[in-house]
Amino acid sequence: MFKRLPDNFATSCLRGSGQVFFQENAATGACFLLAIFYASYAGGQWSTSIGALIGLVVSTLTAYAIDRRDNAIGAGMYGFNGILVGVAVPTFLVAGPVMWFYVVVGAAVSTVVMDAMTNVVSKNWGVAASTGPFVLTTWMLMLAAYSFANVGIGGMGPPRIAHEIAVAAPGIEPGEAVAIVFRNIAQVFLLGSAVSGVLIVIGLLISSIPAAVAAICGSIIALAGALWFGADPASIKAGMYGFSPVLTAIAIAVVFIKSSAKVALFALLATIFTVIAQGAMDALMSPFGIPTFTAPYVLAMWLFTLPKQALVPHPHSPDARSKLSTGS
Repeated sequence: MFKRLPDNFATSCLRGSGQVFFQENAATGACFLLAIFYASYAGGQWSTSIGALIGLVVSTLTAYAIDRRDNAIGAGMYGFNGILVGVAVPTFLVAGPVMWFYVVVGAAVSTVVMDAMTNVVSKNWGVAASTGPFVLTTWMLMLAAYSFANVGIGGMGPPRIAHEIAVAAPGIEPGEAVAIVFRNIAQVFLLGSAVSGVLIVIGLLISSIPAAVAAICGSIIALAGALWFGADPASIKAGMYGFSPVLTAIAIAVVFIKSSAKVALFALLATIFTVIAQGAMDALMSPFGIPTFTAPYVLAMWLFTLPKQALVPHPHSPDARSKLSTGS
């Protein structure tokens, strides 16, 4: 049975939106939703905005249904994976009754997986589940789409082998580079709009200036790294090499390890590694015909938050993390 929903349920949902970038702030979450709405308006695909709202609400309601701790729910710790599922499914699958059922089931399951991962990786390893539940849940949904005739495959295409990419990316004009920096940030929500990236940065500034700085720096590092390594130019321009490094930069430099000059250098290394992990996982997942989503970030975050001998960590359980002023 559902418990009686608290009066601040809407606030909890908005904080869930904010927690995608580790921010326990309703105004920040509202800016992130605005970024999604703008991308829907610009691209004429409102299914992603509808999916985001459904995913956010369903995942939060599921947390109440399975009787999770109220302070973690109120902090938005059970909404951010759901909103990502809600954006991803309409992005890659054709809208229809089965697809919307996918969104509801996926959002609900992401909450269950959040608890499951927390019980394993947080309690045993001392690292955060973060967007791992979104990645695992959505991978299952995407792969299953190839087996179900009533699930229309949209942006994924058939399973394919890793394709050849350009040896070196062409030069990018300064104005284009600025757009890519913000597009990298927007792609955390699978949005291809630089304007949406600007709205996300504004939301971060409302909640945490260090997080906003880390996001921009992470995006610049990702762009430079992708160009240096010679990644696919089209993927670079679309922001596909930047979104996971952006999350890594914020997670390591601001959220999961107490900030210092040494930690800033550690975050730089982690961000560069995430660009490499992105390329590796693109090649790994390409034969299966599904996106990597934020898996490169999750891998890098886990690897770089496990060393604790000389680095002082923040706590990683949903309850403890909800108390941090920097967010999730």
